[in-house]
Amino acid sequence: MKGFTVWLTGLSGSGKTTIARKLQEQFLTMGYRAELLDGDEVRRNLSPDLGFSKEDREIHARRVVYISKLLARNGIISIVSLISPYRAFRAYAREELKDFVEVYVKCSIDTCIKRDPKGLYRKALNGEIQDMTGIQDPYEEPVNPEITVDTDRQSVDECVDTILTRLNQLGYINTLIEERSNAKQGKE
Repeated sequence: MKGFTVWLTGLSGSGKTTIARKLQEQFLTMGYRAELLDGDEVRRNLSPDLGFSKEDREIHARRVVYISKLLARNGIISIVSLISPYRAFRAYAREELKDFVEVYVKCSIDTCIKRDPKGLYRKALNGEIQDMTGIQDPYEEPVNPEITVDTDRQSVDECVDTILTRLNQLGYINTLIEERSNAKQGKE
């Protein structure tokens, strides 16, 4: 099997990691080899020396691109869950990775602030942290992502089904929605 990268981009709290975990679970259930590269986990293990300035974010994201390239080269689906707020950097990732599918995890800033799973928006709004994407630092929405899911309107399962359906249409995977539904229900 040929490896490729599914790159989930969106604001903090938009649901990227939740969708990525469920997507990985579905890939594994379908017999694909898939690894999740969550931005927070990669930062904790490979980039603890970096902050959140634009330059540091780009260095961190370049490390993720490199790992994704290694995984894809070895026939593994790389699922990247990374805010990656700048269009120029996502264009760099697309160029470097070739088999790259950008998934925009769309969610209103108001919903992200309400969710605030890590308390980052509260801290940013109180001035306790700087460079928070969507508050003090911009998030540049993708112009032409291959896939857009809207977590204000879609459930996690609907988002995953949207991604898998589009990956099938693009020729990256070969599966039918009915087969996935049966697998979810434990049918043969």
